[in-house]
Amino acid sequence: MELICCMNVRRWITLFGYLLFIGMMVTGYYYNLTFVQFGLLDLGTRLIGLSEQRVALHMAALALLTCAIALGFGFLMQRRGWGREFRLKLRLAFGVVSIQTILTGLAPFIRNEWLLLLWIVVASGTLGVGVPVTFGLTVDLIPTRHRGYVAAAITAAAYFAAAALSSAWQIEAYAAQMLWLMLAGTAGLGLLAFGPFTFIDALAQQHQQPEFRYGRLVRQRGTERAPADARLFILIGLMFGVYFVDSLGFLRLADTPIYFDTAWQSPELEPRLFIGGVHVLGAFIGGVLYSAIGVRRLLLWIFGIFALVHLMYTFDIRVESDASAPLVMPMLYALTVSLYTVVNFALWADLSTPDIICLNSALGVALSGWTATFLSTALAMYWTTTGMLLEEHLRLVDALAMLFFLTLLILTFAPRTSARRWAEGAGR
Repeated sequence: MELICCMNVRRWITLFGYLLFIGMMVTGYYYNLTFVQFGLLDLGTRLIGLSEQRVALHMAALALLTCAIALGFGFLMQRRGWGREFRLKLRLAFGVVSIQTILTGLAPFIRNEWLLLLWIVVASGTLGVGVPVTFGLTVDLIPTRHRGYVAAAITAAAYFAAAALSSAWQIEAYAAQMLWLMLAGTAGLGLLAFGPFTFIDALAQQHQQPEFRYGRLVRQRGTERAPADARLFILIGLMFGVYFVDSLGFLRLADTPIYFDTAWQSPELEPRLFIGGVHVLGAFIGGVLYSAIGVRRLLLWIFGIFALVHLMYTFDIRVESDASAPLVMPMLYALTVSLYTVVNFALWADLSTPDIICLNSALGVALSGWTATFLSTALAMYWTTTGMLLEEHLRLVDALAMLFFLTLLILTFAPRTSARRWAEGAGR
């Protein structure tokens, strides 16, 4: 009876770890999706009066500085062995969220470009530290077999909230939405990080168990487990392509009212609820596919659907439709975004052990997500200033998606060659 009781307590502690991780990652990702990406654009253009090009430069600085800090802090965490220190990671996360809460409250009152730059420098520090810290918690809280499904839950919650709840894309609205949640999160994290709770000690030991310690893409070498070596950089390159294709197309669509005002920024709730629902469906499809068919084939689906959806937008432009754009196009876009976001949340831990999770997460998120978004933003801005038409812009994005899709297709199904063996190294 005592053994059964201990097992039940253990399950409840593990379940709490699931909820803690999902809550932290949903809040963090929603913050980046809304407040950082669109709130700062509104702050710079509407409240400070800067041009979009000037704001884009500031956002590029935020992306590059965040990337550098994430890589540096991830390397520091690996050198110091902090990937195994659960309480330390919680305390670092508390510090990050505390500073971000203050920044969120101050942002709507900034009316000066130099204050905006100072805000960006401090925010880059919190975002850069936050990446290896929060992603590093995966090995403490989520067993390998459930990482795809937990990533699906995070993606579904964050994107549904971003699509359905963010009707006014203004800094004041985003700050009002985030502050109450961040204040509650800061208080809760502080209590967990510094309180004398024995169940926190139990969570801190979970990374020693094989079902938490070894990602499913960590190879077996004799009796030892080896990290993912070159496969990490192969997958960083592929995820870089995904983020680059997404941002390059979406940023131009965001400047096209006929496509944006009838979908993501519709004044009516129904289209936004529909897109949010598709995000939820896509996330759970992604969780199942990630666990069932592996990363490589899932990336084939992602690049293929991106190519299809940009082709559909291009066709709609060619027929010169002046009516409301059909919702099937943002539906496919939302589906694909959810699929690759699931991969992003699960992949870096599945390539890692507790000793290397922080640096691998920093490399994966910073080099694929932040860097790709910065470069695609700069390229999209450049194409716009040169007068490139929307149709031509989307055709180039579509060609890039097709290039990735066909390359992966050939490497996956070609006769067994060194190239195919290279592709298989990217995960089954």
